[in-house]
Amino acid sequence: MDQAVETLCLKGCKALWADLERMEEGRVLPELEALEALDAHQQQQVFKEIKSIMAVYKGSCSL
Repeated sequence: MDQAVETLCLKGCKALWADLERMEEGRVLPELEALEALDAHQQQQVFKEIKSIMAVYKGSCSL
């Protein structure tokens, strides 16, 4: 799961906000589909971790 979080974070701030929107809609990101070892629960944990990380930015890409 850590690898999935790191891979998504490397995409950058704006891409992560778009990814969060997709995940909130219940869509699975291609990066997570590629990691077949992650089950639905683990994918949800990745979503929660990304959401927690991005909460620092409060909807933007600057601190």
